[in-house]
Amino acid sequence: MSVVFDILASAGLWAAILRIATPLIFGTLGALLCERAGVLNLGIEGIMTFGAMIGWLAVFHGADLWTGVLVAAISGALFGVLHSLLTVTLGLSQHVSGLGVTLFASSFSYYVFRLVVPVAGTPPTVMPFQPIDIPALSSLPFIGPAFFTQTAPTYLAIVVALIMAYIIFHTPVGLAIRMTGENPHAAEAQGVNPMKVRYGTVIVGSALMAVGGAFLTLSAFNSFFPTMVQGRGWICIALVVFASWRPGRALFGALLFAFFDAFQLRLQTVVEGVPYQIFLMTPYILSIFALALMARRARVPQALMQPYRRGER
Repeated sequence: MSVVFDILASAGLWAAILRIATPLIFGTLGALLCERAGVLNLGIEGIMTFGAMIGWLAVFHGADLWTGVLVAAISGALFGVLHSLLTVTLGLSQHVSGLGVTLFASSFSYYVFRLVVPVAGTPPTVMPFQPIDIPALSSLPFIGPAFFTQTAPTYLAIVVALIMAYIIFHTPVGLAIRMTGENPHAAEAQGVNPMKVRYGTVIVGSALMAVGGAFLTLSAFNSFFPTMVQGRGWICIALVVFASWRPGRALFGALLFAFFDAFQLRLQTVVEGVPYQIFLMTPYILSIFALALMARRARVPQALMQPYRRGER
């Protein structure tokens, strides 16, 4: 128990939680926005991978870090256009389209990376975002190094979560998004264009997913390798269900998974005689357990995965 207490009392643990949670926050918010309007976007894994690659590549070729983030967001938005064309305009299967986007984006990322960067033993690097020292707050005992020495994208992720929560539940735009996800025909009767709403949410949501990927190469690490997303996209899809499609709970869910992950990493260094694979699978097991508990009470948007045709019922 003393080992557990020492880990929990470490400011480094809580700082790591915020870092690990940041790409999950962006990805989960992006998937949540899509699903709130009735579109399942399983392209998230590939979109995050491409965002990680293209954002890093832009900075590697001389762009500043925020331009790299912007380039990643634009690339994600373009994949959102592709997914919207297939699912919203053509009404094709959202599952098949999303998986197709993931396969295409992931493979295309590796192809472009190898075209531009020659094969080398050590991947080239860039200068990533540096932690921001907030005057007065960063010097506070424990709280300062734990919460107020993060990089700018981490703070941006938290702000985006708060803004999205306000927009979805307190603005006319949010009402239109929720109506489209519940009953697009009723939304149309109220003067809302469900096609435009779905296009807009999928494009913006996909841009957020790509920014989550860019965080990995421009903040958490300083280089790109094709497998670096490591299933985070699928975790984000699960976190949307855990959050019951609410941004505030999505933020909490991302932090909870990050806590499990950061905690097991530290346990590996102090507990001997236990295969490291046990520690690696622990956050996923606990997340599945938490998801099973929350999913019972989750209320799925009624029009999720249902293609919309104007005039049809």
